[in-house]
Parts: sequence; structure tokens; C-alpha cells
Amino acid sequence: MATNLYVGNLSYDTTEDTLRALFAEYGQIESVNLITDRYTGRSRGFAFVEMSTEEAAQEAIGGLNGKTVDAREIRVDKAKPKTDRGGRRPRW
Repeated sequence: MATNLYVGNLSYDTTEDTLRALFAEYGQIESVNLITDRYTGRSRGFAFVEMSTEEAAQEAIGGLNGKTVDAREIRVDKAKPKTDRGGRRPRW
């Protein structure tokens, strides 16, 4: 079963390819999703990486949490489940 990881405190220069290369050392990656601002397209400083196994995810957390990437000390942890925050209502 795939495990989703939260990667925070990323440099705005960090790319999905950079993250893919970092996490590939710890196991197979299912997906990388770098979160960007919808208006500017610029990174918001965090991402989600889905690892194929729980073991690979734990190894990635142990090996990458606190590691310096693009001059920033990144944070890697299990992602919290997505919750329904309720949709925005139109202002009529």
C-alpha cells in the first residue's frame, strides 16, 4: 500500500525532478506533487511524495527529515489524511 509523505520548508527553487531524485534513493515513488500558487505558478514551499511501500516511506523520513536541500532544511513526515474543509459559497 502506498504511503503519502508531506515535504515542507522547501526552497522556491526546488523542482519535482529534484524531489524525485532525492526520494528515489529510498524506494519506488508513485507520485510527486509540488504545490504551486494557482495565480503565479510559483512553488508554495511544500510538496507531497507518495512512496510505494510503508518501509520505503519510513526510510525516506529517517534519511531526509532535516536534510539540507537547495539551502533549506526540509521537513519530511507522513501526510495527514485530507479532510473536507467545506467548499466556498459564492458571494451573490
